[in-house]
Amino acid sequence: MKRLYTVAGILAILAILTSILSASQGESSTHQNNTEQHQSLEQNEDSEAVKGIKTFYSFTGFANATKGHLIMILVGLIFIFLAIRYNYEPLLLIPIGTGILIGNIPFLQAEGINLQLGVYQEGSVMNYLYFGVVKGIYPPLIFLGIGAMTDFSSLISNPKLMLLGAAAQVGIFLTFLGALTLGFAPQEAGAIGIIGGADGPTAIFLSSKLANGINLLSDGTTVKNLIGPIAIAAYSYMALVPVIQPPIMKLLTSKKERLIRMKPPRSVSKLEKIIFPILGLILTSFISPSSLPLLGMLFFGNLLKESGVTKRLADTARTSLIDIVSILLGITVGASTQADIFLTSESILIFALGALSFMIATAGGLLFAKFMNLLLSSDNKINPLVGAAGVSAVPDSARVVQHEGLKEDPTNHLLMHAMAPNVSGVIGSAVAAGILLSFLL
Repeated sequence: MKRLYTVAGILAILAILTSILSASQGESSTHQNNTEQHQSLEQNEDSEAVKGIKTFYSFTGFANATKGHLIMILVGLIFIFLAIRYNYEPLLLIPIGTGILIGNIPFLQAEGINLQLGVYQEGSVMNYLYFGVVKGIYPPLIFLGIGAMTDFSSLISNPKLMLLGAAAQVGIFLTFLGALTLGFAPQEAGAIGIIGGADGPTAIFLSSKLANGINLLSDGTTVKNLIGPIAIAAYSYMALVPVIQPPIMKLLTSKKERLIRMKPPRSVSKLEKIIFPILGLILTSFISPSSLPLLGMLFFGNLLKESGVTKRLADTARTSLIDIVSILLGITVGASTQADIFLTSESILIFALGALSFMIATAGGLLFAKFMNLLLSSDNKINPLVGAAGVSAVPDSARVVQHEGLKEDPTNHLLMHAMAPNVSGVIGSAVAAGILLSFLL
């Protein structure tokens, strides 16, 4: 009986121990399963974190930067450096240089993704601002400000000097022919040729109409978008007027010619100053109606200045308005020079043709002044240096003429004489742009 109890007790103990062991194994298995699930979850979380980091990196500029971006950023820094260090057209080069930096910050541009950042991406702030360039809104507003700050007295007092401004436009048409020879379409060649006028707003206005990347050519292809390269070239040569013009001036004139003293300009009445912009608007518009957006605003601004009864409007046009538009124009033109659009073989040709155009325009004004002297009496001779101011880089070309004249004779002041062909060059380049637009659009 005792053995029976003993066996029963052992079996009971074994049963209890078995149940306990089974429970323990179940808990261990459950714990192991929980541990494996937890480790798997951690791995998933790690992979999600890595994926998020990779996605973030793919949107950074470091992941999307190319050599082209770096080159253009360097160009933008050079523009800013020249403006600050050497005072080369700082009101233009600093906005343009900053715009180049903005336009060439690399970002993700995959198919189907529009971050609305670039100047060419629909819906971006820069794209809305760029609308004023593409549609030719900014240049006429710039001309309004120029007209409100320009004094045409020197031109009114000596009208024959207007011919020098007209002669300097020969660079535009010769460069147009050169661009055609190099294989550019007629519309593109016309936009490139206008660089010779050394007038940034006019160059932007014409290129926005002819070489905007939208118009169709006769063969059905789309015209190239050359607004950025043409604008940068035009403003670059405007800033480099003190560097480019003096060697040409010395090469094409003699010491004796540079010493010619011109008669002081006569005084101009207020009535003449009021009539001039009205008459100028009518005549130039009849000659070249396509130039009306530019010249209409130029003469309107001058009428605001000379009428004497709209001082507040004239002050606004020549200060706040032109400053705001210059900022928007510079930033957007600079931003349009994205590396993939700007760094092309066409851009190099445009800069080469632009330099040639500017030099031909300068030479054209100088040589025509020498030709005019053959027809003038000895007491009415023109100092040929004044002819170099026929390009429309106002007032930089006139200042260069003054500086070069003072080098030869410290008492021979040519600034007021040079302003006549200088302001007529503004009118001439706008008329030339209108003529090209009429034939090529």
